[in-house]
Amino acid sequence: MADPMTASTSPSTSSAPAAISLDGVSKHFGDVVAVDRVDLSIADGEFFSMLGPSGSGKTTVLRMVAGFEEPTSGTIRLGGEDVTGRPPNARDVNTVFQDYALFPHMDVLSNVEYGLRVKKVPRPERRERAEAALETVRLTGYADRRPGQLSGGQRQRVALARALVNRPKVLLLDEPLGALDLKLRREMQIELKQIQRDVGITFVFVTHDQEEALTMSDRIAVFHDGRIEQVAAPAELYEQPASGFVAGFVGTSNLLTGAAAEQLVGRAGTFSIRPEKIHFAAAGQLGEPARASGTVAAVVYLGSVTHYVVDLDAGGSLTVLRQNLQGSADQALSHSGQRVDLAWADEHVISLASSG
Repeated sequence: MADPMTASTSPSTSSAPAAISLDGVSKHFGDVVAVDRVDLSIADGEFFSMLGPSGSGKTTVLRMVAGFEEPTSGTIRLGGEDVTGRPPNARDVNTVFQDYALFPHMDVLSNVEYGLRVKKVPRPERRERAEAALETVRLTGYADRRPGQLSGGQRQRVALARALVNRPKVLLLDEPLGALDLKLRREMQIELKQIQRDVGITFVFVTHDQEEALTMSDRIAVFHDGRIEQVAAPAELYEQPASGFVAGFVGTSNLLTGAAAEQLVGRAGTFSIRPEKIHFAAAGQLGEPARASGTVAAVVYLGSVTHYVVDLDAGGSLTVLRQNLQGSADQALSHSGQRVDLAWADEHVISLASSG
C-alpha cells in the first residue's frame, strides 16, 4: 500500500465507498436549525470545498464530520463506516484550524511530532515521519525554530504538517488561510492544492471566500441557510449557477427579472448574466445589434479591470466588467454619465430557479 505522505492520486472514480458520506444530516441548537437535512458524498482523494457566508452551516458540517458536534439526526460515514456516534479520536480524520494552535514553547519538530508522541509511537519512527511531513510542506531546515520565529504562512504549514504526520484518510481545514494577508493567501492557495496532490488524501476545505474555493477545489458545495444550494466543479458552478443565491455569491452576477427580463430576454423568469460577458460602447458605436441601452451610473476602477454600473432604460441595472488592456484610469472614469448600448450572446443568459 502506498505511503499517504508520498502517494499522488486524483479523486477516485472506482466503486469504493466515498471518503465522506452524509445522509439526511441535521443539527439544531435549541430552536436554531444550523444544518437542515444535508446529503453529501465526497470522493476519496478529492479536494472538496464547502463555501458559504457566515452562519450558512458549513463549519457546523465540518465539526460534525470531525466529531466535535453530534448530529441531531442523520448518518455520517467515513469510508463507508458509520461514525455518527464516535468521538473525534476514534475517527481517521485530522483538522487544521484558522488559529493553528501551535505550542509556542516547543520547536517546530516537536510540534509536528506531538500527536505521534501521544500515541506512543517510538521516537525514531516519529522523528522520521515528522521530518518527512516537514519536507512535504516545504519546511525542511525549520525543525529547530519556535512558532514565534515563523511567518504566518510558515505557521500554517507547520499546522498542516502536524495533521499530515498522523496519515489521516481525511484532512479537514476550517478557514486555515483566513489570518493571512491577501498576497500570502493567494500563494498558499496554490501551494495547498499542490500539497494535496502530493499526499493524495481527501481534503475538505471550509471557506467564505469564493476565489479560494474556485482556485483549489475539484468540487464545491455552496451552503445557504443550513442547506446545500448546489454541488459542482468550479467552472460549472460559475458558468451554470443553479439559483440566484449561487449566481450572486460565486463571483459577481447580474440578475434580470420582472418586466426588464421580459423586455430584454424575451420571456418571463429570473436570469443571470456575468459582467464579463456583456459588451458595451457609446450609444450608436457598438458595432453589433444592441440588446439594451442605458446610462453609466457608476465607474469602479480596480487597476486591472473596471466595473461599470449601467442604469437600464428598461429598468434595473447591469454591471459590466472591462479589462484595462489599453487606456488610463482617467479614460475609464470619463464614461460616467455616458449613454451606452449593451449586447450579449444568448448562450450567456442563464435561467435560474425562481426560488433562488
